[in-house]
Amino acid sequence: MMTKTLRKSAWLILAIAVSTLACAQPDPVLTAKVKAAMAVDSGVKASQIEVSTKNKVVTLTGNLDSQAEKDRALEIARKTGGVDSVVDMIEVRTGAESGEAPDPKRSIGEHIDDAVITAAVKTRLLEDPLVKGLRIDVDTREGVVFLTGSVTSAKEIDRAVEVARATDHVRDVKPNLIISRG
Repeated sequence: MMTKTLRKSAWLILAIAVSTLACAQPDPVLTAKVKAAMAVDSGVKASQIEVSTKNKVVTLTGNLDSQAEKDRALEIARKTGGVDSVVDMIEVRTGAESGEAPDPKRSIGEHIDDAVITAAVKTRLLEDPLVKGLRIDVDTREGVVFLTGSVTSAKEIDRAVEVARATDHVRDVKPNLIISRG
């Protein structure tokens, strides 16, 4: 008899804890909810979007291939229960001249060149004592380097851009970095 009462009490306490957590919506829970919603949506490449939350404000960072994909990601985040607002730090990749994504018919050599630039920039960021290179994603398209992620200060953003620009064969740098204290 006592065991049944203890079991019921344990379930009641668990239900209250889950209910409290669900109502409070701590930042990690909101981040997980947004990521999960994006992961199941076929209109978004969730792996290319970094989600962070602070005080119920969700920040989306990343480099996407289309405006439609960006709009869908923002819509998902805004519709997630418990989110107060969404900060858009998503960059849509565009070609330098036409405003469209670079031609996918690029040669293997061009793809390799971009991969070499990406590796060189990432290596230099990891070696630099002022930059947290592990928190910065590097992507290169036609010699244009996209830096995405979070850093601890504006000084770190400036240094990351400086390091990338000083790398051989980099035509331009597009920083999409947010400052976070975490």
